[in-house]
Amino acid sequence: MKEYLAYLFVGCTFIILLTACNSVETTTDTHQFYPSSKPCTRWWWFATEIKEVDIKHQLDWAKKNNFGGVEIAWVYPLYRYQSMYARKYNRHYPKDSTAQKWLSPEWAEKVAYTKSYADSIGLACDFTFGSAWPVAGSNIGKEHTSRIYGDSSFRQLLTFAWTWPDTQMVINHLDSNAFYKFAEPVGNALKDALKGSKSAFFTDSWEIKLNFTNKIWTEGFEDAFKKKFDYDIIPYMEQGLDSFPDVRYDYMMLLDEYVTNGFYKPYVKKCRELGAWSRVQCLAAPTDVMSTYALVDIPETEAMLNNPNYSRIVSSAAALASKPLVSSETFTCMYGFPATYLRKEQTADLKMVADALFAHGVNQHFYHGMPYNPKGVDSIDFFATTYFGPGGSLEAELPAFNAYMEKVSGIMQRGKTYSDVAVYIPYEDGVMQGAYPPERRRVWVWGEYEMRYIYPPKETEGYHPLWINRKFLEEAEYTSGELNVGDASFSSLYIDVKYMDKRALERVLALAKKGLPICLKKSPAQPGKVKSDSFELMLKELTALDNVSENFSRTVAHNPLISGERLPDYWCKVDEKGNHYLFLAQLPAKDLKYPVYSGQSFMDQIDTVELDFFVNGFHFKKALEFRPYQSLMLKIGHRGKVELMDINYRPKDPVVRPKEKQRMYF
Repeated sequence: MKEYLAYLFVGCTFIILLTACNSVETTTDTHQFYPSSKPCTRWWWFATEIKEVDIKHQLDWAKKNNFGGVEIAWVYPLYRYQSMYARKYNRHYPKDSTAQKWLSPEWAEKVAYTKSYADSIGLACDFTFGSAWPVAGSNIGKEHTSRIYGDSSFRQLLTFAWTWPDTQMVINHLDSNAFYKFAEPVGNALKDALKGSKSAFFTDSWEIKLNFTNKIWTEGFEDAFKKKFDYDIIPYMEQGLDSFPDVRYDYMMLLDEYVTNGFYKPYVKKCRELGAWSRVQCLAAPTDVMSTYALVDIPETEAMLNNPNYSRIVSSAAALASKPLVSSETFTCMYGFPATYLRKEQTADLKMVADALFAHGVNQHFYHGMPYNPKGVDSIDFFATTYFGPGGSLEAELPAFNAYMEKVSGIMQRGKTYSDVAVYIPYEDGVMQGAYPPERRRVWVWGEYEMRYIYPPKETEGYHPLWINRKFLEEAEYTSGELNVGDASFSSLYIDVKYMDKRALERVLALAKKGLPICLKKSPAQPGKVKSDSFELMLKELTALDNVSENFSRTVAHNPLISGERLPDYWCKVDEKGNHYLFLAQLPAKDLKYPVYSGQSFMDQIDTVELDFFVNGFHFKKALEFRPYQSLMLKIGHRGKVELMDINYRPKDPVVRPKEKQRMYF
């Protein structure tokens, strides 16, 4: 069907063709990490005897159901959580001593077979680097374990690894020697598995005991601190950093350096030495996390234990660091923790969550996930998951749902992320604020520095805002009226923070002097114990410039990419020809919060939204119809041609279950 719409260009009206495209073009992106844009799934291998017949059976099942690959994650023997399984699922798992020994030649042989067979049927195969999470090893001695200040006996144990009942020791993430000690036997055991197609090594979010974030310590830290900041931190550690925000800021700045150099940089280096990519969740690491995400090959976000809005931080870092792929650990405990409505999940709810992630820049998914089940068995579960596997409520819809995920991911992998307004991320604010209020904390959530709940300012929403931090500002150059860094080019910088590091302010002032338009909503204070006399002078100089204003409309001389009273969450990519691809998420996907309730996605009528678009110099208005469960994908050509791309997929109507039956367990 063809329709005609009126467009305005420089005050002149002309007619342009709007076509409905019934087929989606294949991606032309050359940065393909995986055989396809199909979703992959985490695959939990419990510590039991792994057999080739079972490996083949389950990989064939994944292929049949339209998955693109797996990520093997090695975890505990099933009897480890016997009481929980018996209480929650009425299941009993006898003690099992048949598992191949961790990292043994027999174990390595089965892993290598898995990779080889996956290659033979066109599936990707990634590996968690180590067993379970956080990073821990059986070969880690006392000198290489995690530490906190004031308790020399503290060690964090990993009790749900493959080796249980033998516990592993969590490494000291501040010491690269600890990482290399851990990594050597794991890397050696996986060398044969890394033959064939290239794999990625995955490491999960920071799950060092978060209530000890203000106490993380390592040998020599106090000397390095005194050298860097010229005062002694020990008296403040004795009293507790919660009472001294400025000292905590200095502590976190040094901790950032230690964790970056002690863990993340060695991790990336080791992956490359082994011929693998690094796929990493930096979430909750005590670092300036955008800079940390910039180090890895494939930055990864996570939802729903984490809200989808966090993904904008990850995708912003990816754009600024020229990383083409943004992956997600998707559907983690979507309805609550642990495993609420396990095997009763509803595809319409999954689609709503996935669409929210697409609208924050995700373009590759790893489902969470699929448990290892021997051939003829479909009753084994992982306790903290959405169930993807034989016999679950999703199985009948999986091939079609995965086809939808492949289609949208493929489009979102094209070209580069559209950029216009850069928003300074409030990292310094988070460090200064300390712990979240009790209602925002969870077992895995502690501090404001994690930036889990931040959103770009409302007035920037239509300008496709991306976050930017100090590191990227220091790398950016302002030339020809644009702020350029990585794959991004910005027209202006938006700053609305309580605190700003002196180094960031120096760079902002330098860019402003070159002509960068800056919206400065208020004057930030300097964090850290030792203040600089030049900070206030730089602020006065900055605010006196004509191109700096607290009025956002004065710093943007053009219309937003998209505007309207009911703006959906959206994401835009631009290919090398100047074609814009706008993904507009279904309205129930906007501002999702953990947990979703079962049936939250239910829609029974069309919702129409009137939006204005300003793309490639063209302006057009459109009343867009969002049919139940449908998101939209517009392709807008460099000459103004508009196509409504076919990404239609209609899941079954969900059953809306009582909210009070869904709880978050801690």
